[in-house]
Amino acid sequence: MNLPWHLYLMALLYIIAGLNHFRNPGMYIKIIPPFFSNPKLINILSGGAEFILGILLIVPLTMHFAAWGIIALLIAVFPANLFMYQNKKAGFGLPKWILFVRLPLQIVLIFWAYQYTL
Repeated sequence: MNLPWHLYLMALLYIIAGLNHFRNPGMYIKIIPPFFSNPKLINILSGGAEFILGILLIVPLTMHFAAWGIIALLIAVFPANLFMYQNKKAGFGLPKWILFVRLPLQIVLIFWAYQYTL
């Protein structure tokens, strides 16, 4: 099966992002809203999920399941994006408009992943 280049791009982005959770955990822990009780564990689980789903995305047999997993993950991490917008410290000093634009970007990423669920 000849997979499209943009599928490889998506997979690579999730693999790199997943690995970065372990390379630079403080960055991710900082954006986890305080109402979650174990940010270190959440960082490990979300980073591991991104990495594994990225790999599974390029395996034709598991591509569809991985795409659904990515959609679920994007929905699950949305509170972190919202927290970044609401909390100046969690926003890394980025301009408010960039953090706001990032919120609907999740919809674009979900739509991109949805293309591989069919």
